[in-house]
Amino acid sequence: MMSAASASANQELRETADDAVAVVGLSCRLPGAATAEEFWRLLRDGRDALSEPPADRADLLASGQRFRGGFLEHVDRFDPDFFGISPREAATTDPQQRLALELAWEALEDAGLLPGTLRDSRTGVFFGAIWDDYAKLAHDGGPDAANNATLAGVSRGVIANRVSYALGLQGPSLVVDSGQSSSLVAVHLACESLLKGETGVALAGGVSLNLLPDGFLLGEKFGALSPEGRAYTFDERANGYVRGEGGGVVVLKTLRQAVADGDPIRCVIRGGAVNNDGSGPSLTAPSAAGQEAVLRDAYQRAGVDPAEVRYVELHGTGTPAGDPVEAAALGAVLGGERRAAGGPLLVGSVKTNIGHLEGAAGIAGLIKTALCLEHGTLVPSLNYRTPNPRIPLEDLRIEVNGTVRQLGEQLGEPLDGPERRPVVAGVSSFGMGGTNCHLVLASWIPDTPATPSAPAGDPGTPLPVLVSGRTPDALRAQAGKLADHLAAHPDQALPDVAYSLTATRSRFEHRAVVLASGRAGLVGELARLADGGSVGRGA
Repeated sequence: MMSAASASANQELRETADDAVAVVGLSCRLPGAATAEEFWRLLRDGRDALSEPPADRADLLASGQRFRGGFLEHVDRFDPDFFGISPREAATTDPQQRLALELAWEALEDAGLLPGTLRDSRTGVFFGAIWDDYAKLAHDGGPDAANNATLAGVSRGVIANRVSYALGLQGPSLVVDSGQSSSLVAVHLACESLLKGETGVALAGGVSLNLLPDGFLLGEKFGALSPEGRAYTFDERANGYVRGEGGGVVVLKTLRQAVADGDPIRCVIRGGAVNNDGSGPSLTAPSAAGQEAVLRDAYQRAGVDPAEVRYVELHGTGTPAGDPVEAAALGAVLGGERRAAGGPLLVGSVKTNIGHLEGAAGIAGLIKTALCLEHGTLVPSLNYRTPNPRIPLEDLRIEVNGTVRQLGEQLGEPLDGPERRPVVAGVSSFGMGGTNCHLVLASWIPDTPATPSAPAGDPGTPLPVLVSGRTPDALRAQAGKLADHLAAHPDQALPDVAYSLTATRSRFEHRAVVLASGRAGLVGELARLADGGSVGRGA
């Protein structure tokens, strides 16, 4: 049952439910963060995950160049059996396809959706991707290295199709390449597909892996890479972007459907817009007029007054050419709309934490913003010390957020109670060839029970806790992860955990049930199972 406070707070969003989309699940694999929870800790702690390539990146290290960026660990690792792929086919499959499979599955689990229940449904898959490093490696191996799975395995267009095939999804399935705006454009297209009714559920996001030195060398020749390997977004030291890699996926439903299904809503996408700069000084030079236009279109279509926007996740590459243009457009459309008694528009860039994920940059910014809205907390943008002299922040009514703060506090708005209103934020992503995208997000005030919840203590009677995996090793790994999770989250009630594992997780061939009435006993039994022991009864 919804409390009066949350009902009042969400009323405006409920009235536009037919025109809005809910983010009901998400997953990510980003530099320094293998999960969304780890990503949130990295953001909240104000850390960056930039480094030189890991030791297992032979092709990058063999170039003799020193590349600094955001890297994933162990991109060569993959469990093909889990997705019904033979080891031989897996070896010819682009790691970007493999990463997309893993992220899609994890996002559905986060949403509480059993992947098997979506088979033969109108579930759409929309991915942004722009690089073909693995295809180049395959071509370098010559014809003798190819087999009958290579053509599909190295095709960028198959990234989304691979997910649709593995899960049996029959909705639209496509890959978007609009340059660096690709993954945010993919989310925009997914939202439109949902609102048109051609898709019932959508998986949207992007993947990008930097397997070869080519992208680094081309960026350097283009004159856009930071020599220091650090993004100084909107700072006077801004001297280029830093390459990053990884990916993310969001699970989307129309807001009306998500509310009807009782889904946990992480945030709401009110609307968005995509355009192109058109003619300008050069093909790759950003246009303030083009960016202004996409911002105005996005807020008009979302039905949101620009004065209501509290935060914008910048494209924010930290380049001398891009930052001033983006700031000017924001100031023209959003800065001038600030309330007379209110504070400036807060902005920041996730690229200062993890680098520029290029084809997956937009989804990284969207997931960061969704987490901020869900937690009601704005995280710091890093490496900001002195304003870029070409960006008159005070005149533009813009402020780079460099601290952890509660969203809404800059205007003295109530953070709780019946007067609390959803916080509105924007996410921008711009392609090198001028394809701009901006999405308008809003927080969702969780429904609160009318009566206090039971404390998260131990239940009075034993509870069956189910763990499963496709192989014995996978079963043990899952038991270990669950033990670590329970130890790290003492606030989670054991009945809720037991229910979720039974009702919202797929049941695989190898299973174990731990019967436990206490948290300590359950954690101990799970740890014993993870170490290869048999299942007993937790105390």
